[in-house]
Amino acid sequence: MIGTTPHERAYIGPFFLFLAFLLFTELVGKLGAFSGHWAFTGAKYWVFPVQSVVCLVVLWRWRGLVTLGPWRGMAIATLAGALSLVIWIAPQAWLGAEPRLNGFDPAFFGENGAPYWMNVLARMLRMVIVVPLVEELFWRGFLLRFFIKDEFQSVPFGAFAWKSFGIVSVAFCFEHQMADWGGALLTSVLYNVVAYRTRSLAACVVAHAVTNLGLGIYILRTGQLGFW
Repeated sequence: MIGTTPHERAYIGPFFLFLAFLLFTELVGKLGAFSGHWAFTGAKYWVFPVQSVVCLVVLWRWRGLVTLGPWRGMAIATLAGALSLVIWIAPQAWLGAEPRLNGFDPAFFGENGAPYWMNVLARMLRMVIVVPLVEELFWRGFLLRFFIKDEFQSVPFGAFAWKSFGIVSVAFCFEHQMADWGGALLTSVLYNVVAYRTRSLAACVVAHAVTNLGLGIYILRTGQLGFW
């Protein structure tokens, strides 16, 4: 059974904890129809920071069971992350697609001052640190090897097999909105290539972080809040 060993839990636990918070956010949001209070209708503005803190605590708690290194291939990782960013924003930035203006509002607590910047910083922390760690541990650190052999730890990181490459590339799409499936598929392929070329999970995390950092900056500069 998946998740029965300490190492399996360390790789997949933070990801499913992250998803559990998303489900909780949806459930709380539904209660907003009855209360109308912002803590329900805007649940993500307080649940997401809690989600980030809890996930970081769990990641730190299990850090000894996870192998991120070696820290190499950062140039390839940065290039892949930048290319992925271009893929994500190309439809709106250059191809005339409809703007994506509805999403997480950084000005929810105010348009300037400490409330604004605390909201932005919390969102960026989640986007640039938490998401790359929990997702890459799961997708590249665990699944990419698990679909080669159940005892995933016995598979060297970066080992290639068409089966695991295909499953992870496609499955990654379903974590995103349907409108993003094309970009998610190409992004997953790029991150897989980073894994194969560098044999470093740290490089995959960096690639993901570069994409998300660039996307966060793009969102703040253009108001395309739907990319959050």
